[in-house]
Amino acid sequence: MTEEKLLIPRPKRGEGQWGLGYLEPLNPAERIKRDLDGLKVRELVEGFSRGGFRSIDKASLRSRLRWWGLYTQRKQGIPGGGHSTMEGHELEDEFFMMRIRIEGGMLTSDQLRAIAWVSERFGRDVADVTDRQNIQLHWIRIEDVPRIWERIEAVGLTTAEACGDTPRTFLGCPVAGVDGAEILDATHWIQQTADRVVGDPAFSNLPRKFKTSISGCRHQCGAHEVNCLSFVGVEHDGSAGFDMWVGGGLGPNPRLAVRTGAFVAPEQVSDVWVAVASAFRDYGYRRTRNHSRLKFLIADWGPEKFREVVEREYLGYALADGPAPEPADAAQRDHVGVFEQRDGNHYVGFAPRAGRIYGHQLRIVADLAETCGSGRIRNTTQQKMVILDVPDERVEELVTALETEDLRVRPSSFRKGTMACTGIEFCKLAIVETKARAQWLYAELEERLPDFGEELRINVNGCPNACTRFQLADIGLMGCQLPRPDGTRSDGFLVHLGGGLGARAAFGRKSKGVRVFAEDIADFTEGLLRRYLARRGPQDTFSTYVNALDERELAAFAEPGAA
Repeated sequence: MTEEKLLIPRPKRGEGQWGLGYLEPLNPAERIKRDLDGLKVRELVEGFSRGGFRSIDKASLRSRLRWWGLYTQRKQGIPGGGHSTMEGHELEDEFFMMRIRIEGGMLTSDQLRAIAWVSERFGRDVADVTDRQNIQLHWIRIEDVPRIWERIEAVGLTTAEACGDTPRTFLGCPVAGVDGAEILDATHWIQQTADRVVGDPAFSNLPRKFKTSISGCRHQCGAHEVNCLSFVGVEHDGSAGFDMWVGGGLGPNPRLAVRTGAFVAPEQVSDVWVAVASAFRDYGYRRTRNHSRLKFLIADWGPEKFREVVEREYLGYALADGPAPEPADAAQRDHVGVFEQRDGNHYVGFAPRAGRIYGHQLRIVADLAETCGSGRIRNTTQQKMVILDVPDERVEELVTALETEDLRVRPSSFRKGTMACTGIEFCKLAIVETKARAQWLYAELEERLPDFGEELRINVNGCPNACTRFQLADIGLMGCQLPRPDGTRSDGFLVHLGGGLGARAAFGRKSKGVRVFAEDIADFTEGLLRRYLARRGPQDTFSTYVNALDERELAAFAEPGAA
């Protein structure tokens, strides 16, 4: 053990930190990873595909297949809350969700066409654009996985480490390289780092998932506040580089990321990423799954101690100190609409239906990106999509074609601001239905409040795991089961208000006692917004108004049916 490692106090009871000598696995998940690295399960899939679903061993089915982007799908017809009373095998169907990793959301038309082919041929024409810039497919059979991999890998895509205790997809600005206001184009550094580490066994057994953002966008659309590690564009002494943040993450124990104070030059990004991920690998907590994200280590050590360990033990030199980035307006992060590029062309961003899109529509988008642009498409961190390089004379043609497919370039503020996780339709952890309900909700609000023009984020989440960042929405809806007077239980939502990123980064405030049945959520949200419109000051947004209320006022404001 090095002298530097001795500087770190040994905890009173082992948390499974490899760097402190705790190498014995402390839970079943750690034992599964020790026995066979998840990357190696690919070698077994060919056999599974011949033997069918029932030939898959339990450890591969429930764990290792995630290293290749595969989760078992929820069995149809199981009601909300079923996961709390049923065994895993009772919940899972003989189909998979497949997640395709898309670094920085960057796609070519050929790549999107390949994904569309998979969705149409093997996935019942369903696809979800996620807030991590991936695309998820459903209804995938193990028998078809080798053929799917062959098709997407031929165009440079992969499902490798799209899930599991691995480096997840690297987030970036979807308009990097074309945005005239950006601090720097991070595209090269995203791709360089991903090429270096994805598939490397040195990082395929982390304590838990590891999320990264690398962006030079002034609007900070890479959501650095909620990633394990983020490189945020800044200018320092005449040079453009990155400010390093660590320890963000949501779920039942949300934490916003914190600055380390380190300035990272672009050419240092890959080395610094490796150093940070290595420190997490060796010092991250492996005792319990719900306490193993990097955010818990940062909470205990603090960013200063963590930076010191990264520099001394892994990087080998001290990083320069640098300035904090200017806070950005979180409302500008979705890139929906028509915007001019630095080269005089335009990019056109559109909103699917709360992240849901059909496979055949992905094929249409790919064709439009070629005929009206250069064939470049991007996914955003807000479940939206963008077509780049559109000449001025082709913009309205593209807008009309997208609108014909109900892919809205000029949506209402409600549709534009609504996100939803996969929900009970496919997810084994979900408690309520989300996708269809989110679409119903924004359609109702469009009809009831047609003149509401303020930017508003409504995030609908099926459980506490925050896959759609409900704690960071103006109105965050977290699915739950609520009791009825007759003793039965039904779908409902807990309400969080006033969350956001950017200059006013904060988690939404949970109003005690406010629980809304699912069928009442449109009435509730309409009432909430009408009360806000009647009471707001001239400079108020929904978020600033809600966050200025004290606890008593917030409870009264959020109470369903309040005047």
